[in-house]
Amino acid sequence: MKRLTVNGVELAVLEEGSGPLVVLTHGFPDTAHTWDAVRPALAAAGYRAVSPNLRGYHPSGLDPAGRYDGETLGRDILGLIDALGEKSAIVVGHDFGAAASYAAAGLAPEKVKLLVTLAIPHPRAVKPSLGLLWRARHFIRFKLPGAVAALRRNDFALVDELVHRWSPAWQVPDGAFADVKRSFANPGATEAAIAMYEQISPKPTPALRAKIPVPTVVFAGETDGALTDLSVYDRARSRFTGSYEVIRMPGGHWLHLEHPERFRDELLGALRRHAS
Repeated sequence: MKRLTVNGVELAVLEEGSGPLVVLTHGFPDTAHTWDAVRPALAAAGYRAVSPNLRGYHPSGLDPAGRYDGETLGRDILGLIDALGEKSAIVVGHDFGAAASYAAAGLAPEKVKLLVTLAIPHPRAVKPSLGLLWRARHFIRFKLPGAVAALRRNDFALVDELVHRWSPAWQVPDGAFADVKRSFANPGATEAAIAMYEQISPKPTPALRAKIPVPTVVFAGETDGALTDLSVYDRARSRFTGSYEVIRMPGGHWLHLEHPERFRDELLGALRRHAS
């Protein structure tokens, strides 16, 4: 990994290839290694693929001010583009990385050539319901006292529980999330991951209030245990003034890991259609 200072925090990033920049951001619970099968494919297709560990996710640094909200993560994406010597990039985000990517496109659309998100619709399109509250009960759990201890318990067994809950049809390979657990085992890393949930506000930030003019492609897993009503992705179209495409794929919340070849083909096809 190389290390770059972005907005006062050292980010550890993986990089492959040369050409137009593609920034790939991960979610929770995950690390930059979630893109290990994607970066080589992008590099082979003529792109410069860069995946950072989010701030707080070891070996990236902790924020001395404790800022881990979605807009701050969006500013990290924009700052990383600058730190890599580019004026703009294709931005790809999964889960929390998707939320950060929406924020980045809302804050500085001129720096985002194409927005690609996985497993998370635009947050302003999500309407509360009893079913959604049950599937997203971890949001409440992680705001309660003892959340850090709960995540650390039994060698981070909750990581495995969440993966199985959100990708119920996936036969998860042994050790697939070992890197996540190693990251969380470092001082302050679990607290940083939980802080991302603690700092979610019901009030939309300016970045999320802004409509996005950037061409956008959204991937939705057909068996995503975290969000079963896929019509929300179609309803989210109103948040965009540029082109907007929804690609439904087999798989759950980790659709890019469950069906890596299909995802790579779909992603490269989207880049050819929208970022050529």
